[in-house]
Amino acid sequence: MTSAADPDCPEGEACLRGWRLAAAAFTLALANFVVVLDTTIANVSVPHIAGALAVSPSQGTWTITSYAVADAISVPLTGWLAARFGSVRWFLISLMGFGLFSFLCGMANSLYMLVFFRVMQGLSGGPLMPLSQTLLMRIFPKERQSAALGIWAMTTTAAPILGPILGGVLSDNWSWPWIFFINLPVVAVCAFGVSQLVTPFETMIQRVRIDVIGLVLLIVFVGALQIMLDTGRDNDWFHSTWIIGLALIAAIGFAVFLIWEATEANPIVDISVFRYRGFIAGVIAVSLGFGAFFAQVVLTPLWLQQVLGYTATNAGFVVAWIGLFAVLVSPLAARMTDKVDLRITVSGGILWLFLMSFLRMRWSTDVGYWTLALPHILQGIGMPFFFIGLTALALSSVPPQKVVVAAGLMSFCRTLCGAIGTALATTLWDDANADARGQIVPALNDVSGAMGTLQARGASVEQSRAAIDRLVEVQTATIGVIHIFLVAGAVFLLAALSVWIAPKRRAGGSIGVGH
Repeated sequence: MTSAADPDCPEGEACLRGWRLAAAAFTLALANFVVVLDTTIANVSVPHIAGALAVSPSQGTWTITSYAVADAISVPLTGWLAARFGSVRWFLISLMGFGLFSFLCGMANSLYMLVFFRVMQGLSGGPLMPLSQTLLMRIFPKERQSAALGIWAMTTTAAPILGPILGGVLSDNWSWPWIFFINLPVVAVCAFGVSQLVTPFETMIQRVRIDVIGLVLLIVFVGALQIMLDTGRDNDWFHSTWIIGLALIAAIGFAVFLIWEATEANPIVDISVFRYRGFIAGVIAVSLGFGAFFAQVVLTPLWLQQVLGYTATNAGFVVAWIGLFAVLVSPLAARMTDKVDLRITVSGGILWLFLMSFLRMRWSTDVGYWTLALPHILQGIGMPFFFIGLTALALSSVPPQKVVVAAGLMSFCRTLCGAIGTALATTLWDDANADARGQIVPALNDVSGAMGTLQARGASVEQSRAAIDRLVEVQTATIGVIHIFLVAGAVFLLAALSVWIAPKRRAGGSIGVGH
């Protein structure tokens, strides 16, 4: 049962106006922001984490993928948890769990401990994204729900961009645990604001049975897939029985999961929403697009630090430029959802990201700061049309009573594909480096002459050999990362084409929100 949150509200209705509405929207958006922020805040800190915990940089990326996968697994549970405990109550529980495991991540003293706490942090934070979106749209009047969607989308697009710069500043000037400790005051502010302002919008509690078998199958196939992607390179991929076994578990688990969910009365993932063509188009486009986008966001700081010698802070300052236009253009993109064919704006936004991938191909080992920053500055223009437009396109295609389920499933696919994109990109980068090295080394000219020159200047034989090897390594790593940008561009192009699977949305179509 709800109560009026404002004396001017109609009797029996909960509503917010003025500063109360602004404050409630701020706290919900801030909670969404901090959860999304943690998908990228560790990106530029991977070298710091790897060095402190005595692991390789590729193993350090597990701190990124483990969080993303756990976050993705917990998202489909959001509908059941919200029905079983209430949307606001579970929002607060998730928020407090996120804060607790953020603290424990900062206290971890081994990679396995950190990965475990990152998994728990992701499981806690996963429901906050769909719940923040749902609650934002509940506290805003129906005629202003596009504004609510715009606020949510601004935090969703800006957070992954600000993550690297904040992570860089904290890691370089303090220490890497502070990328997790910084969450604690934010969680405290959000918990206080939501408990004071949003509790009148609590949903009714329903004694809904949980689909335990579906949940186990989901965890098994997603977990096996991600472990395969994370450890495949170290185990020589399908030459390893371990990797073959994981692949079989993932494939069989996924097939059984689909069969079970299609026949279960109360499925953990309601796959019936895939009967709507607009939702299918949205999921395909966001999965492909976010996988390519997230791969670029992760690889660029690694390349800048490992190859060009950037500090974590400076690498963050390069990547963070995406947030400039992403934030400025988001309100425009939100307003256009009701005025322009979404297929045009969404595919246009994705094609813009496609062009930015090719702009990155101009990079080299002696590239200047603004050449690095330019694609990030311009990329922010297209991102809101991609994220906001796709959300509107997908959710407006399903009935109002299925919006929460659809939003959770879309978040699941987006987050999971971001983790898969990261794992694949790091593996492909290593493979591309090896291929480039195999072509460059035989083509080197006058190596003995270069060795002689270096030794004449006082270098030892070992130092001369190391200098030449480092020169080759820098060139091959750069060729490899440009190869990944080319692949990401092709994926963006496929995402832009997939948008046109959706039917044209009827005039006046809007996003429904179950109340």
